[in-house]
Amino acid sequence: MTDAAEPLIHTYTENGVTTLMLDKPERRNSLSMAMLEALGEVLDEVARDDETRVVVIAARGNVFCAGHDLREIRERFDSHEFQQALFDRCSEVMQKIVNLPKPVIARVAGVATAAGCQLVASCDLAVAADTARFATPGVNIGLFCSTPMVALSRNVHRKQAMEMLLTGELISASRAEEIGLVNRVVDEQILDETVYRMARTIADKSGHTLRIGKEAFYRQLEMPLAEAYAYTAVVMAENMKAEDAQEGICAFLEKRKPEWKDR
Repeated sequence: MTDAAEPLIHTYTENGVTTLMLDKPERRNSLSMAMLEALGEVLDEVARDDETRVVVIAARGNVFCAGHDLREIRERFDSHEFQQALFDRCSEVMQKIVNLPKPVIARVAGVATAAGCQLVASCDLAVAADTARFATPGVNIGLFCSTPMVALSRNVHRKQAMEMLLTGELISASRAEEIGLVNRVVDEQILDETVYRMARTIADKSGHTLRIGKEAFYRQLEMPLAEAYAYTAVVMAENMKAEDAQEGICAFLEKRKPEWKDR
C-alpha cells in the first residue's frame, strides 16, 4: 500500500476519461514495488468504475518512466524472492492493462525506457511528444529486458524489437511511430490536446461495445486464422443481442445520435 499523504499516482476523471498520473518525478517515475502496487490498485478501481470509459496513463516531469528502480533492486541484491516478486508484480500489472475492459492510452512525454517502454507497449494506444525517446537498455547493464520484450515483440516487427533489445540504444519518437510502438507523434505543445481528443472520441462510444471489442482483439491475435474467424463470428452474433448494438443500428438508419445504455 502507498502512503495516502503522498500518493504515487494521482487520478482524475472528466467526461468519461480517467487519467492516471505517475507522480514520482524525482525517481524518474520508476516502477518500484510501491509504484507497481499503486498502479495495480488504481487499475482495479477504474475497472469497476462505471464513470470511466477510457483511461490515459501519463507522468509528471521530463521522464515518462525509466523502468524499474535500480536503487531498490541494488538494495535487495541478496533477496531472490524480492526480485522474483518484483518481476511477477510488473507482469501482473501489464496484464491488468491488457485485460482492462476499457481502452488505455499512453501519453508519452520524455523518456520511456526498459519497463517504462514495456508500459507504453502494453497500452492499447500511445501518443508521444516529438521529443520523446524510447529504449530497452537492459543489455547495457547486464540485465536483458526479458519481460519488456513480451510487450515489445507483440507490438513491433520482431527484427525491430530485437534491434532495440540487443543494442539498448534510444530511438526517437518518429522511429517509434515507424515501427508501430506508438500511434501518433505530435509537437509537445499539442500533446494533451491530441491525447484527450482521441480519448473523448473513444469515450463517446458504447462502453459495452468497447469492452467486447478490446477483449476480442487480444484473444483473436493468438489464434490461427480459421479459429480467429470462428471466434469473432460468435462474438459479433452475441454482440448483436446487445441493446447498444440495436440502438446504434437504428440510430444510424434514422440519422440521429445513439443513446447508449452500456448494455
